[in-house]
Amino acid sequence: MDAAANSHLSSSGEQPIFTTRAHVFQIDPSTKKNWVPASKQAVTVSYFYDVTRNSYRIISVDGAKVIINSTITPNMTFTKTSQKFGQWADSRANTVFGLGFSSEQQLTKFAEKFQEVKEAARLARDKSQEKIETSSNHSQASSVNGTDDEKASCAGPADTHLKSENDKLKIALTQSAANVKKWEIELQTLRESNARLTSALQESAASVEQWKRQFSLCRDENDRLRNKIDELEEQCSEINREKEKNTQLKRRIEELESELREKETELIDLRKQSEIIPQLMSECEYVSEKLEAAERDNQNLEDKVRSLKTDIEESKYRQRHLKVELKSFLEVLDGKIDDLHDFRRGLSKLGADN
Repeated sequence: MDAAANSHLSSSGEQPIFTTRAHVFQIDPSTKKNWVPASKQAVTVSYFYDVTRNSYRIISVDGAKVIINSTITPNMTFTKTSQKFGQWADSRANTVFGLGFSSEQQLTKFAEKFQEVKEAARLARDKSQEKIETSSNHSQASSVNGTDDEKASCAGPADTHLKSENDKLKIALTQSAANVKKWEIELQTLRESNARLTSALQESAASVEQWKRQFSLCRDENDRLRNKIDELEEQCSEINREKEKNTQLKRRIEELESELREKETELIDLRKQSEIIPQLMSECEYVSEKLEAAERDNQNLEDKVRSLKTDIEESKYRQRHLKVELKSFLEVLDGKIDDLHDFRRGLSKLGADN
């Protein structure tokens, strides 16, 4: 609440006894069902106590606009409709106020304070009624006493004063009776307004329950549709798998048909070849005879090769032997040649000496 509002309330004798912040709502007057936001954001909501009137009010101001001005009476009830939302009906303002808090703890504190202030308002109302009844009884007693005095003494110096006081008391009693009648009418009006607000609140609660049931039905329907969609997706997956299998089977059938055509072609070729089998068999016998002759010639050639290999080995052996003998002969020849050279040198020497 701003400073101007605080100053005005303080000057009028009201003091804040509890303050919190909440989003303020009012029931839609046309439908009595929907909530209409009274503030765009969370605002200050305070309990005020009026010392002069001995009354309690809930006041909230958004900028320069008063959005809650609700006098608390013993007949009011604050109802928690959710973990962070509460409401109460004000028959004098002919509306229902709703408060949205940021936490459940704030809602609990506000509800406890509402109950406390409501009880204090009830005690103040009871004391006020006791004072009215006491004043009324006192006025009636004074009136009776004044009448007896008039009968006891027809004249006296205090008669005029007592008559004047008696008239004042009669006027006060009449005004008190008129005030009581007015209060009774106002109380009846408040009860009727309270009954209308209670009916509207019940209708709102019934609408909330209906919305909850509809939401539950929609949620169940949504779950059912989701399950149906999952089943359809699974069926689509199975259909796709079956299509893929069919495609694979078609490809396999085509491959088998191709292989079958190839086998049929091979069978035709084999049938054609079977027609020339006798000729091939005679040719095979002729080739077999030639092969046997060739094998015999090959055997003879192998024998000759082995004989030649033996002769070659013997020739190689003789060659090695001849090489050894030739080497020995060459060594002997070299020795003889050396001896001959020595002999010639000796002859030359002898000729030179002679």
